[in-house]
This record gives sequence, structure tokens and C-alpha cells, in this order.
Amino acid sequence: MSLYLIGDVQGCDDALDRLLAHIGFSPSRDTLYLLGDLVNRGPASLQVLRRLMALEGSAHCLLGNHDLHLLATAHGVRKPHRNDTLDDILQAPDRQALLDWVRTRSLALQVNGWLLVHAGVLPGWDLAQTLNLAAEVEAELRGAEWGVFLHNMYGNRPDRWRDELRGHDRLRVIVNAFTRLRFCSADGVMEFDTKDSAAAAPPGFMPWFEVPGRQTAGTPVAFGHWSTLRSTSRSDVLPLDTGCVWGGCLTAARLGDEPGESELFSVTCPQAQRPF
Repeated sequence: MSLYLIGDVQGCDDALDRLLAHIGFSPSRDTLYLLGDLVNRGPASLQVLRRLMALEGSAHCLLGNHDLHLLATAHGVRKPHRNDTLDDILQAPDRQALLDWVRTRSLALQVNGWLLVHAGVLPGWDLAQTLNLAAEVEAELRGAEWGVFLHNMYGNRPDRWRDELRGHDRLRVIVNAFTRLRFCSADGVMEFDTKDSAAAAPPGFMPWFEVPGRQTAGTPVAFGHWSTLRSTSRSDVLPLDTGCVWGGCLTAARLGDEPGESELFSVTCPQAQRPF
């Protein structure tokens, strides 16, 4: 049995199909963990969701910012972006079942010694707190008032975590860290404007995984979201968004027996879209 982590698919079902063939994936034997941004910008978001739903039990998916955007758009909270490719889902006859499946995905998982998130983890959160905070948001999305949560989900403030935060401010910080974070300051202030490589950190900011004293530093972390990052010299972080929808690759990591051990596999993706 093999465990695979897969980066941002973003509606590129053809690339996902070829990647699964490349790694010899067997749903009766192997398990997939997809790191969020399952949909949007690529040509086949509906096919991606249908494929993953059919693999329930052998495919486990995180929520990314594009997946939350799908839910918010469907709920009337957000207007469609001009580059969105979500109409196939929004017009599907089983639209509600698809949306309910998406909203019951996880924000963070611990698998085989790895912490899995879509974007990042704030430096003051240890592993237990990270998983507990993810569970708070998951409970909101899976509850009867999930539409209320979506209406209050967006915004850049508060821009840092405080344990005393409550209500929608608390949930918004958690969502932003798990689904949008790239750069933050040494004291955990999040910066959301910069989407370039780690070398382009704004003054006073650094990649979230480089913050000194990060509480999850002893746990290997795999994440997506940051296609311009490409790679890092750190052995305790594994970035897996390799820019599939932007004409790059779709990448899977097969986890080894030892913590932090992995082997990478990639397939090219011809479905290049314009950056946003």
C-alpha cells in the first residue's frame, strides 16, 4: 500500500488521470491525499470532483481557496471571477450533492507523520492546535448555518492570531492561514498581496515556514497554493503546487516509511491559463 500527496489540480482532470496512471494508483491498494484547490481555472472541474467523489475512501481532499470560492459563488456571497471555470459544477443537475461533498472536506490532516495543509500554518500554532483550529472551521462548514459562515469568511482582518479571538474574526484568521498564507512576519502578521517566489518577500516578512521558532518545525509539512515557490532547501517542508494550470506540472509525492521521506512524480499539463 502506498500513500500519495498531490498538489493543486485546479480542474485539470486530464493531468490528474495521467498522473494516477503514471504512479500506478490502485484504489483498492493505495491512498491519495489532495492538498486543496481541486477546482477552478482548469477546463474540467466537474470531472475532477466526480472522479474524487467516486474514490471516496481512497482519496482524501483538503479545502483550498478556490474550493471555498466555489462554495461562496454558489451561495451568492462572491461574484464569479472572469477567469473562473466553475459553470459546469454550478449548472450540474446534482449541484447540491457536489457542493455538500466539497464543504465536508478537511482543512488540515495529519498523515503518516506529515501535517497536510493547503497554504500554511501560523508560527505560533503547534500541531495539536493546528488540527483543533481546522476542526473548528470544518464544523462550521458542515453545520446547518454554513451560509452564515461564508458571508463572514472574507477579509484580511484580523491579520494575526490571538487566542482570545472569538466568532467570525477567529474563524477568518484560521481560514486565511490555511488557504491563503504565503508570507508572514516574525510575530505572525499575515501578508496577502505578494504571490511571487520566496525571494520576493516584502520588507519585514518571510515565508511562513522560515519564521524562527515556528511551533510546527518538528513536524514535516506538505502544502500547495504557492506555484511560484517551486522548491525549498528545507527538509521539513514539501511544496507540491507545481503550477499545473499555468502550464507547469501536476506533482505527487509518495510518502516513505520514515517521517519526512518522500519520492516525487510529475506529469506535464498543457492547460495553461493566465495568472491572476
